[in-house]
Amino acid sequence: MENFELTILGCGSAMPTTRHYPSAQVLNHRDRFFMIDCGEGAQLQYRRNKMKFTRLQHLFISHLHGDHCFGLIGLISTLGILGRTGELIIHAHADAERVFKPHLDYFCHELPFNVRFNAISPSKNEIIYEDKALRVSTLPLKHRIPTCGFLFEEKEKERHLIGEMIKFYNIPVKEIADIKQGADFITPEGIIIPNNRLTRAADPSSRYAYCSDTIYQNKLISLIEGVDLLYHESTFADDNKARAKETFHSTAIQAATIAQKAQVGKLMLGHFSARYMDDSIFLQEAREIFPDTILANESLKIKF
Repeated sequence: MENFELTILGCGSAMPTTRHYPSAQVLNHRDRFFMIDCGEGAQLQYRRNKMKFTRLQHLFISHLHGDHCFGLIGLISTLGILGRTGELIIHAHADAERVFKPHLDYFCHELPFNVRFNAISPSKNEIIYEDKALRVSTLPLKHRIPTCGFLFEEKEKERHLIGEMIKFYNIPVKEIADIKQGADFITPEGIIIPNNRLTRAADPSSRYAYCSDTIYQNKLISLIEGVDLLYHESTFADDNKARAKETFHSTAIQAATIAQKAQVGKLMLGHFSARYMDDSIFLQEAREIFPDTILANESLKIKF
């Protein structure tokens, strides 16, 4: 199966602690790295997890609160020191370029590569990145400032050839690509050989939904229905549900309710408030509603 792996670099919230770094993740798809949020210390965690800086091509910033983007300038500066030459693309709210461009001009004015900002609309559900194998869409969230999550979807994969059948029917190389896509083969005599005789089913495609800072909202359910893994913030436990509502955050129970209603494969909780010294309370509360729940933690890796 193709490489599709998530690494957690940080899962804390705004108040710094010695237990967690601020929000940052890296999704590895076919050895191309996509960073999701970039809190302070993201580049240190990136190096600690022995990931190659040259593989990083795109950054997705959910919103412009510091615990989700204060690591950006340091990371870009380091990429310049390492001699990177390929373009780096930052997908973020339109204000991101206005906020970070002066810092880049001052601290990173001699970069050997181009930094390009791709302005996104957090209030819309739309495709913001696409290549031949992967699609990324925004997930509108409701927070104190414009905020969105991201849905990463592998495109449908090619079917597997049955080697002995390809050889038996002496199928020309020029026909192989179409057969992998599901086409039948027509022999020189006009006989149709059905595709299911020549191939096996493709590997299932993976889907990952990242939902950062947000209040509970039912409209998210249809957008993430059936994803393999849902990361949903759970800043507070149920003892602080009033505070969660006041600050436009979610509780572990609310995150689990979203997961249950969306029938996701697995739920990962994160963005833990510094007021809790033991994260297990989030897990206990969420599993009462959605048993297949885990906690995010620094350096945790999940393979799809």
